[in-house]
Amino acid sequence: MTTWTALTTLPGEDAARALAEAVEALDPAPLAIGCFEIEDDRGRWEVGAYFDAAPDRIALALLAAAHGAADFTVSELLETDWVAKVRRDLAPVAAGRFFVHGAHDADKVPAGAVPLRIEAAMAFGTGHHGTTRGCLLAIERLAAAGTDPGPIADIGCGTGVLAMAAAHVFAGPVIASDMDAVAVETAAANIAANGLAGRVACVEAAGLDHPALHAAAPFGLVLANILLEPLIALAPDMAAAQRPGGLAVLSGLLTGQADAAAAAYRDVGYVLIEQRNHGDWSVLTLRRAGA
Repeated sequence: MTTWTALTTLPGEDAARALAEAVEALDPAPLAIGCFEIEDDRGRWEVGAYFDAAPDRIALALLAAAHGAADFTVSELLETDWVAKVRRDLAPVAAGRFFVHGAHDADKVPAGAVPLRIEAAMAFGTGHHGTTRGCLLAIERLAAAGTDPGPIADIGCGTGVLAMAAAHVFAGPVIASDMDAVAVETAAANIAANGLAGRVACVEAAGLDHPALHAAAPFGLVLANILLEPLIALAPDMAAAQRPGGLAVLSGLLTGQADAAAAAYRDVGYVLIEQRNHGDWSVLTLRRAGA
């Protein structure tokens, strides 16, 4: 089936959401509407719509002008097997001892590497993004330093890649959680495919709000590769769920956002141990104050 996309940007959340509502009322109506902040610290938002019939370009232009948005870019998309495309286009990624790959690249795992098999799916975390690779490298450094954290939580786990990496190099039990049911299903499938079903549990949860997470706390290591705002919102709960001296690896942060994240965690008792930048993205490793 051929589909069409219509994308634009504009300043401000209120204006963006108003434009999204107006686009939703078009005829033909869109199949779906997306409205989210662009993570570049400029306060701009993107509004995107997907159609199964050619959209009314004149109506889109009028709506853009009325809401102070850039002209919509309308594109026609031919039917594509996106999973097959991802499998073709995503090359394996090495991050320290970890080697992230698809099943089709299993024969490329280097000797001595820790293989992490991730299948193409609708969840974040293939190792190609700077935040994912940076978190894997942070886990690698903690393991190389002889860290023995005990219970581990991967919050916002996506594909489960960080939880699996942690299970390979640390002895403690691991819980992977995500608020997105598709991500939880994807993570569980990847964990099973990697032979780690007995080492990593998967739960659907917003933040740390789940009985299994409550029962496993206090954690010695929490991994959270999400975004600045949810990281800041998570800080008090994370501090409550970690033992004194526990470690946190945080990312999903542009380099310009790292100070704000570090400050939020400092306010609840964390000390910044290390900040590593990977392109435009930062990874923070922190320790909860105490013994």
